[in-house]
Amino acid sequence: MSIVVFGSINMDLVVRTPRLPAPGETLTGHTFFTAPGGKGANQAVACARLGAPTRMVGRVGDDLFGEQLRASLRTAGVQDDGVLTAPGPSGVALIAVDDAAENTIVIVPGANGAVGGDDISRLEQALDGARVLLLQLEVPMAMVVAAARAARARGVTVMLDPAPALPLPDELWALTDILTPNESEAAALTGIPVRDEQSAAAAARALLARGVRTVIIKLGARGALVADTDNTRMWPAFTVTPVDTVAAGDAFNGGLATALSEGRSFEEAIRWGLAAGALSVTKPGAQPSMPDRRELLELLGVRG
Repeated sequence: MSIVVFGSINMDLVVRTPRLPAPGETLTGHTFFTAPGGKGANQAVACARLGAPTRMVGRVGDDLFGEQLRASLRTAGVQDDGVLTAPGPSGVALIAVDDAAENTIVIVPGANGAVGGDDISRLEQALDGARVLLLQLEVPMAMVVAAARAARARGVTVMLDPAPALPLPDELWALTDILTPNESEAAALTGIPVRDEQSAAAAARALLARGVRTVIIKLGARGALVADTDNTRMWPAFTVTPVDTVAAGDAFNGGLATALSEGRSFEEAIRWGLAAGALSVTKPGAQPSMPDRRELLELLGVRG
């Protein structure tokens, strides 16, 4: 497999509302639907739909959601033989999306919280021959560190999406090749409010100082700020009309990882990430919004 994803697999319970509720407030929503999600599974589906051979390593519960989540991975072309079915419920995410396409998310880990040493053993087998490992923080931190350690030992590029934002162990900073926080995550990790390009650059420098090799701060409709020890550059977003911003960051990571796994330049990989993220916000849901390769190449102006 070119890409291995180690992380969460959730069922998203989504309600559309006129606006996001204030604390203690009750609102009447427009619609409700369920959709397969979880940052790990979303990124796996994003990669597979873009044509990258992809394997998922994680856990689902032995409930009704568990089989639905597996089926979604397989339908997208993700190899799910690294997914363990564990006793108990699958992970769920409770998501509210308002008419401006902004969202709030509450996660209940379920089976994701039980990821442990057995999963690392399956991951080590999956990493043989891989080029990129995608990680997030919706499974236990100790397992994220162990996964990064296993990838580094095999020369596999480690891409970490630090969501939800949590304090990172020193070892994990040093094991991370590419860190991809959004604005709020970069601010939480550094204490620097990220409001514009200048503050994003300051946050990126603070993250680089901790040992990360490359930092990409995802800035939504403004694009992405990319920084390494040599330079900092702002990349503009593709202009689209947003419907639902859920999983846009996962689509970005999927596009970036797919391009890198194909040996494309880092600059081209950034454009792939931005294009995938832009396309994802034009559709509702998490995994259902992940674009396919044809859509992405059309947006990039490539034919064939």
